[in-house]
Amino acid sequence: MRIRAAVSAGLLVVLGGPASAQTAPDKPPPPPPVAAPPDAALYIIAPRSGSRVTSPVTVQFGLRNMGVTQAGSSAKNAGHHHLLVDVREPVAGGEPLPADKNHLHFGGGQTETRLDLPNGPHTLQLVLGDALHRPFVPSVQSQKIQITVVSAQALRKKRRPIRHRRG
Repeated sequence: MRIRAAVSAGLLVVLGGPASAQTAPDKPPPPPPVAAPPDAALYIIAPRSGSRVTSPVTVQFGLRNMGVTQAGSSAKNAGHHHLLVDVREPVAGGEPLPADKNHLHFGGGQTETRLDLPNGPHTLQLVLGDALHRPFVPSVQSQKIQITVVSAQALRKKRRPIRHRRG
């Protein structure tokens, strides 16, 4: 009996024991955040802040001193767009941007989109993401703009000139 226990204990030590066979290998750490050129600028071409628009809203993305590429691409000085719709909290540095109805990903390298938005006020902001959907360091993001979505009828009423009758 003692011999069997000694042999079993020796095998556990040599083979590393059942506990080590069950532990998962350590994940390699994610690569460090990607640096952006200091003169990079991201902006919304259209609509302009303060605009009254109808839905669907065409949003055009602008980028200066960097390139646009697909998600997953590690091309130097290039990233892909993320559009934040009605997002109040600031973007967390170093973490991938979430993907939901308020954080829209354009991993195909798109530079514009059409949004169906309900009537009312909305905010829009662009954030450029690296291959892993993380903001660059420093963050390359546009100013947050405000738009108001109105019905087509309300927009026509606003544009109609006021005519005065002469008597």
